[in-house]
Amino acid sequence: MTFYPTDKIALFIDGANLYSAAKGLNFDIDYKKLLDEFRKRGILIRAYYYTTLVEDQDYSPIRPLVDWLDYNGFAVVTKSAREFTDAMGRKRIRGDMDIEIAVDMMEIATKADHLVLFSGDGDFRRVIESVQQRGVRVTVVSTVKSQPPMASDDLRRQADSFVDLADLSNIIGRPRQSPSPRFMQDEAAGLDQNGDDGDDF
Repeated sequence: MTFYPTDKIALFIDGANLYSAAKGLNFDIDYKKLLDEFRKRGILIRAYYYTTLVEDQDYSPIRPLVDWLDYNGFAVVTKSAREFTDAMGRKRIRGDMDIEIAVDMMEIATKADHLVLFSGDGDFRRVIESVQQRGVRVTVVSTVKSQPPMASDDLRRQADSFVDLADLSNIIGRPRQSPSPRFMQDEAAGLDQNGDDGDDF
């Protein structure tokens, strides 16, 4: 990743997508290390984390992580998701944060020099192109080393630079373990929030 000390940096973390990518690489994200790493690389003006929360659920396994992020330097953006049962009788989550991420990227592009998108979703290609036209550089962080690969080819080509999440595992990761109260990352955190279990990445 190429950053300059005077770069104003903003991070955009697609929570479900990043969780799935890290899970595919068999490690967990240490969000404190992630924040510290980008604070070293320039002037970090905002770190957004996006996730959906299931409506009418007494306990959400993602909630402890969301609360921790909210108190530790992240701007957490959530919205309600719907739980439904698919044709195979499996419980699924339907929710999508793409619009929220795209709008925030467009809005902050007037104040930032470098945006870092933690997602491999090809739907973001057009918004990356748009902020680049405003003179903002964009780095995409995802992976092509998982099975299946999580990063869209179109997204990789559009970005100014692509960083494989696998190459950051020793910097912002820790070995996968059972979820703990402090950093709860239950399977539900990685459940498909677009209704397709990540097949379009």
